[in-house]
Amino acid sequence: MSWKTLETNQPHVAKMIVNSIRKERVAHAYLFEGQKGTGKKEAALLFAKRLFCLANVYDEPCEACVNCRRIQSGNHPDVHLVSPDGNSIKKQQIEQLQEEFTKTAVESSRKLYIIEHADQMTVQAANSLLKFLEEPSAKTVAILLTEQLHRILPTIVSRCQVISFHPLPTERIYAYLQQQGVARGLAILAARVTNSLEEALQLSQDDWFAQARKIVVQLYEALNKQYVQALLVIQQHWLTHFTNKEQMNIGLDLLLYLYKDLLYVLLGEEQQIAYDDCMTEFQQSRFLYSEKQIAQHMRAILQAKARLHTNMNPQLLMEQLVLQLREGSAFV
Repeated sequence: MSWKTLETNQPHVAKMIVNSIRKERVAHAYLFEGQKGTGKKEAALLFAKRLFCLANVYDEPCEACVNCRRIQSGNHPDVHLVSPDGNSIKKQQIEQLQEEFTKTAVESSRKLYIIEHADQMTVQAANSLLKFLEEPSAKTVAILLTEQLHRILPTIVSRCQVISFHPLPTERIYAYLQQQGVARGLAILAARVTNSLEEALQLSQDDWFAQARKIVVQLYEALNKQYVQALLVIQQHWLTHFTNKEQMNIGLDLLLYLYKDLLYVLLGEEQQIAYDDCMTEFQQSRFLYSEKQIAQHMRAILQAKARLHTNMNPQLLMEQLVLQLREGSAFV
């Protein structure tokens, strides 16, 4: 992410960084919270570059001096990044960070650390960090990143300046993908699935994503025929293509947006749909589904997405969903 991109996508964040540095009011701890893909880590690195930049001519970092380049490559001795070790951030990682920060800054008067997925700290790690935040060292800046603010200790939140990152408008992501030559249907879906321009472009150019869309359409068509056919699609195609929770989540999102397209057709807003190739099927289905039934189906998909984060068996989850999507429809 460039500084110009940050100003465009998260203008309030860019303004906060500039004002805090200009007025020499840099807080000892920040908490960047927001959905995945909103640029929290990139903004934290830009903040670090701006603090350590040697050029110090404009509000944005120069990206060319030795400090900017070393921060970008992860080699600056006074800028530290802490990420989960496996599924969590351990107490030992925080203790090592504390020990490092007792030392004098190597190349500047400041030291800065970034903690990714701060919500994944163990209880012991969180308590160690809390002590660290309660007694901040001079010229030390902490930036915590999270997608789940509610999972962070309130006592930690209260000691940080919370900066919220807003999701990018779907229209902006879609327009960007169209500029990159992505087909309309894939561009609409990718823009709906993620808030990240980069991730949306990667998805839309990935054969896996195109195949995922085809499987979702297959499942919808099978649901409109026979329950057994829908189960065959789940067993032969869905479970072999969506092999982990993240992929399964994308698949359920794509299914959700397909039913949303059906609702658009019922409401006479065909220009909004992403599944152009399903228009004939949608037109046939418009007399067989009510708006209430479609809303119930969409609710069932959202419930399946919630259960996805439990230890529920994926095959059982999808079989139950298929049964729910058949119930109450004219095809039962």
